[in-house]
Parts: sequence; structure tokens; C-alpha cells
Amino acid sequence: MKRVSFTIIAALFAAQSGFAQNDSMVSDEVKNYIGYGAIITMLLLFLGVMLVLLRTFKVLTRVILKSQGYTNQQIAAELQPVKKEKKPKGEVWNKLLSLKPLYEEKSLLIEHEYDGIQELNNPTPAWFMVLFYSTIIFGIGYLLVYHVFDIGQLQDAEYKTEMAQAEVAKKIYLSKAANLVDENTVKFSSDPAILVAGKAIFKSTCAPCHGDNAQGAVGPNLTDEYWLHGDKVNDIFKTIKYGVPAKGMPTWEKQLSPKQIADVANYILSVQGTHPAGAKEPQGDKVVSEKLASN
Repeated sequence: MKRVSFTIIAALFAAQSGFAQNDSMVSDEVKNYIGYGAIITMLLLFLGVMLVLLRTFKVLTRVILKSQGYTNQQIAAELQPVKKEKKPKGEVWNKLLSLKPLYEEKSLLIEHEYDGIQELNNPTPAWFMVLFYSTIIFGIGYLLVYHVFDIGQLQDAEYKTEMAQAEVAKKIYLSKAANLVDENTVKFSSDPAILVAGKAIFKSTCAPCHGDNAQGAVGPNLTDEYWLHGDKVNDIFKTIKYGVPAKGMPTWEKQLSPKQIADVANYILSVQGTHPAGAKEPQGDKVVSEKLASN
């Protein structure tokens, strides 16, 4: 066997040297295939040698045992691999749960009995006792944390806390959502808080041209029923936002936020029909505003 393997190896080396001398005859891809084939051949040869050796050891073992006076049945038993006995599934389950099998109950019986009823001396499993004492420890800890030291909040206090947090989150959301309004989505509102905020902005930004009471000065009177650029809250919002450069009305979209513009627009609608003293003469077309129509 050794002579055969050495012959194959020598032949492979000779073939490789021949290929090396004449590279033009064999491509690199063919050389790779030849190399892989050589490796596989060696592996198969090695496997064959191992099988032959195993067979040889068995034959030698039979011869030695036969010479020692073993019968054929004894030799077969010696050569047969020993199988491990599998434990029944029930025994594994009982061991995990610290239970006793049914066939051991007679050894667990306690001597005394009452009315034909006997008791087993079968203690509670350790895992159950660990679980039981863990619940007791948890209960004591819960009592101390929530009812003695007041570290944690009970359900009613936790509800109030979560409601307060939700209210804060709601205000933050509304403050951000208010600035998402534009001339297409703005809505008329008579909310006093909105009107107060709009009035303050009007006094600081719009009063120099429209008067303190919106009665008109350089700009038109905003308290009568006459309008130059529309009477709807959307129209007023658009006029404030983009301005009317041809008539000297500046744009306010960079100075005021969308919410502030909406507040001013609603305040202007709220002063419709007030007719303050010294009001400027009407300009534009007469229309009924949203505020007057709702009254």
C-alpha cells in the first residue's frame, strides 16, 4: 500500500514538473483541476487505507480471541459496540421536578392512617419552595416600597402624574402645531386668549399705519365693512404674510410666526363694527365679515 501511494505521489510530481516545463500546452485552469483531483485522490486513498486497517484489526482480534478459547458468539459480543441505556422520559421529568416515581410510593408511606387513608412522606420540591419564598420576599419589598416608605407611586398617584405629563406634552405639541398654519388652513376663532395675543402684536406692529384701535391712519380703516383685499380670515392672513408692496404694506412672514399672523388676523376680525372715533373714510368693497356674520 505504501509503495502504491509513493508511486502516485511520484507520478503527480513528475506530471507537475512536465507541465512546468511546457506551460503553453496546459492552461492554469486545467492545472487547478489536476491539483484538485490529486487532493481528492489522496483523500480517498487515505480513507481506503483506514478501512483496510480497521478490517485488519478486526481480523486480528478474532484470531487472538479464537486462540484464547472464545466461541463465535462470545467474539461477536466482544466486537459489538456497547449501547448506552437511555433513561425513560418519565425519570428525567421526575428528576427535574424533584418528584418520586409511582413504583416508589410504597416506600414513602407513613405508618399511621385514618379511615383507610394513608399519607406519603413526599416533601415539597426544592424549586417550588424557592418560588414560594421568592413571592414572600417580593411581597414584603412591594409593601415597603409602595406603602411604608412611599418610594413608588400607587395607581391613583401614577395616573395623576401621567396626566400632568400628557398635558405638558399636549402644550408642546400645540405650540409646534400652531406654527404649521398657513393661508389655506387658518381658521377663524373668537378665543379670548388668541384675541389678546393678536391685539398685543397689532399694537406693536400694525398700529403705526392702522391706528391704535384699527381706525386707520396711513393704512385703511379695519373696523368698517369695506375691504380692499378680502374679508375672510384666509385673505387677512395672506395680506399680513405677503404684504401689498405696491401700496406700502410690508410683508411680515419673516418678522412674525404663522401663529402670530393668525392671531392678528383673528383680532382684526374681532374689531369689525366697533366704529371708533376718528375712523378713516371707507375704502374698498362693502362685504359682511366672518365676525359680523356670526353675530
